[in-house]
Amino acid sequence: MLPDEPSAGLDHLLDSPDLAVALESDRFKQFLDQVPVAIAVSELAASERIVYANLEFERLTGRAAADMVGGRWASLPGQAVSGEDPRSLGEVLAAERDYVGSYVLPRDGEPITLDAWSNIIEDDDGAPVFRLVALVETAASATDVLDALEEQIREKDTLLQELQHRVKNNLQMITALIRVEARGVADRSTGEGFSRLAGRVEALGLLYRALGEAGADHAVALGIYLSEIASAVMRAHAVEGIHLDMQLDTWPVSLDVAMPAGLVVNELLTNSLKHAFAGREGGTITLHCVSEPRGCTVLVADDGIGLPDGATWPKVGKLSALIVRSLVQNAKAAIDVRSRPGEGVRVTITFTSANAAPDAS
Repeated sequence: MLPDEPSAGLDHLLDSPDLAVALESDRFKQFLDQVPVAIAVSELAASERIVYANLEFERLTGRAAADMVGGRWASLPGQAVSGEDPRSLGEVLAAERDYVGSYVLPRDGEPITLDAWSNIIEDDDGAPVFRLVALVETAASATDVLDALEEQIREKDTLLQELQHRVKNNLQMITALIRVEARGVADRSTGEGFSRLAGRVEALGLLYRALGEAGADHAVALGIYLSEIASAVMRAHAVEGIHLDMQLDTWPVSLDVAMPAGLVVNELLTNSLKHAFAGREGGTITLHCVSEPRGCTVLVADDGIGLPDGATWPKVGKLSALIVRSLVQNAKAAIDVRSRPGEGVRVTITFTSANAAPDAS
């Protein structure tokens, strides 16, 4: 069973003013050790020191958490893939914010390539208190692994299809379990965190199914994929009186574009259903995916209450900010967010064919 403490969700980690207390919870650490992203945290005091690293962080860096805790980021090895930045990965993590680039790390004689992020977490007064670092391995990409597997089992299509079926069923089961756990949590904020996690897992499950139906180029039909995400979100969160206006063109994109695009749309639709129509009897949510020769535009909008004064989306330090960053980096997408109190939220995502097409990845 997933942890049931108020701090158990990954989203809560990113904006919790009680992060130091949360990291002392064994059940919270057990949850983070299951997250497939390398995560480490340092405390920003007079002398910045690492206070936590999960199992995936240990695996990617090849160092035990016990050896890192109490130390500095500068002790981490790794050089920039581009070769233009002479600083090590550790030095860059301690000095930069947001996406910091791709780095090569030595590990057991087999160098690996990874993308790195470094984000500052602030307290309620806006003072920086923690640094959260996330690492994602990219050298052995999903496409490379799939190509290798296809070569090995080219004559065993039946076994491959069975494997895909089982993985899809496992993702569906994980989604169902998370939703059940969310309903049983007394703390509303934690329940919503579990609900969002379930939505993200379900979006990945839908993408996996789309890949199983894709051809040799592994192209994902963006319009169809987004329509399936919208249907899943509406089933999970819709309330009476909210209308979904969809206009979706079929447009083939690469896996690296489809994954973050689907997660971003999932976040926006979930936000609208949960928050846009508070105190109102209903409204309209818009999801358009319109293609043309030069590219594609995805529009997610609502006519709800809009963001509060001074609020922005995505919020710095939240997982949604990492997802948006991935979309910008992988697809070179342009994102425009507009909102006024009482006039709803309107997010426009624009891709060019050259950057989003399957053969561009």
